Amino acid sequence: MTQHQKRSGVRRKSLSLLVALGTVAGATFAGAATADAATWTTVAAGVAYRQYDLQAAAGKTHVHVLSVDLANTHVRLGLLYPGTVAARADISAMANKQNAVAGINGDFFNISEVQHPGVSATGSTVGPAIANGKALKGAVPNAQRFGPALPPGTTTKAVVGVGTDGKAKVDSLSLNGTYTTVGRRLPLGGVNQYALPENSVGAFTSDWGSVSRKRATCGTDTERAAACSTSTYEVTLKKGRVVSTSTTPGGGAIAAGTTVLVGREAGAQRLKKLVKGQRVAVRYGLTSASKSAYSFAVGGYPILSGSKPLAGLDTSVSAVRTAVGIGNGGKKVFLFALDGATAYRKGLTIAEVAAELKSLGATEGFSLDGGGSSTLVARPSGATKVTVRNHPSDGYERPVSNGIGVFVK
Repeated sequence: MTQHQKRSGVRRKSLSLLVALGTVAGATFAGAATADAATWTTVAAGVAYRQYDLQAAAGKTHVHVLSVDLANTHVRLGLLYPGTVAARADISAMANKQNAVAGINGDFFNISEVQHPGVSATGSTVGPAIANGKALKGAVPNAQRFGPALPPGTTTKAVVGVGTDGKAKVDSLSLNGTYTTVGRRLPLGGVNQYALPENSVGAFTSDWGSVSRKRATCGTDTERAAACSTSTYEVTLKKGRVVSTSTTPGGGAIAAGTTVLVGREAGAQRLKKLVKGQRVAVRYGLTSASKSAYSFAVGGYPILSGSKPLAGLDTSVSAVRTAVGIGNGGKKVFLFALDGATAYRKGLTIAEVAAELKSLGATEGFSLDGGGSSTLVARPSGATKVTVRNHPSDGYERPVSNGIGVFVK
């Protein structure tokens, strides 16, 4: 986990200036607006920002929200990420690099490996991810996820994204992948994932990055902290042929055109049958429960459906949160993040987040990573770079695996 650092910033002299310019990380609130009095300020055509105080069960919290109008053909949402799955960066840095006008942090991720000494935390996310229409990764097994308990009936396959029809949706994405050799087609248990199901084979591509693949063979289908498998095998394919094998998962960047297959338990035994020079074809994609095609998608879990909170949402644990609300038939999106300043750090329960998204006009709601990860950025008027509008509770931006960016043209 990251260490606390001292906050720095500029005290705002008036509420009008605070609302007009937003809040940069470290700034001090001075009589922030109530929800009823809050006004929207324009970030770009079709994109607006506001902030307001909200009284909750645990006390006063402070909300930062972006309203994104996808009915405006010049506005789109996309995945913010560092260029590989197993990597982390600040949301502001990713937004500026990708020329986004605003954004929030995304999925829960593999942040630590204290249970597996000597195994590197990958920084990779829990759920599926799609960027620019390309499937980057699948979902880890439910028991291997990081983050709070999932609401009943939900899984790590849950995503929020925008379909190729331009509408935002909450959906579920399942991996559909195989590796085929000598006429035999076998299933893939994962693609670019920090955890693979027991007895499976997973594929790793150049989208993974350079972090060790060892973590993929640790834990079990029922316990994230379970020991790493003692039965593993790795096969490297180049241009569809086996070029090398290893009894342990390796690391380092994977070149374009190269695929690494990692097996554990029975999956490892299947890979051991492959020999150098043998042809192996690997194919995979993500299939949605709604049969929709996506331009971008990010993992998390649903909390609001058909204007109703999901059954079983937690009502007792208050925390700093990040979430997404969808309204107007998928054409209106609310990007929602709480403030992590000391005065507001108790935050909201997840049930309260669902209720607040509904009050904003959302019919569908989706929770993203919270706590020290909660970050909302937006460009001030006339600026070419984003600034952090909330106070991340670590006192500075936590590097995260991905996020949702707002883009205009």
